[in-house]
Amino acid sequence: MSYTDAFKAEMVKRMVGPGAVSEAALARQVGVSQPTLSQWLREARRVAAMTPPPEEKKPAGPKKWTPEEKLRVLVAAQGLEGEELGALLRREGLHEVQLKEWRQAAAGALSGESTGPLTASQRRRLASSEKRVKELERELRRKEKALAETAALLVLEKKLQAMGWDEKSLEDEDDAADEKREK
Repeated sequence: MSYTDAFKAEMVKRMVGPGAVSEAALARQVGVSQPTLSQWLREARRVAAMTPPPEEKKPAGPKKWTPEEKLRVLVAAQGLEGEELGALLRREGLHEVQLKEWRQAAAGALSGESTGPLTASQRRRLASSEKRVKELERELRRKEKALAETAALLVLEKKLQAMGWDEKSLEDEDDAADEKREK
């Protein structure tokens, strides 16, 4: 029986790399004999060995994980152990150490604890925030004093009005005093 090149490539792909399936297991799954699968794998390796290497590329480096992605993985890993956890870590391209670090960081963030020394930008932001808080507290104290003074003046004015003193009577007295001085 003849198989397409695409089918052969798919079978080779399933026999190599992460999550690889053994030749015998794949033979049972797809109904192709194990020796045929072995031959396809040998041919693929021989072709790969003869193919010139692609142009040198800089390694991409470790993946930059966003906080949302980290949280997604932490939730998915919750309660998993053994093989299930191993499969998740392989699928995500992580090591168990990274997962433990993320758990500690998340727990620290939720408990309000610091997870380590602050960076220079974090220290600057913290100092700036502390300075702003002090300025606002100083302004609040000043305004509270002004409010207390205004309240005291209002209480005094009400007491004077209760005693019969009001602005009109004060103006009349001032006018009378001015007239006496003029004479």
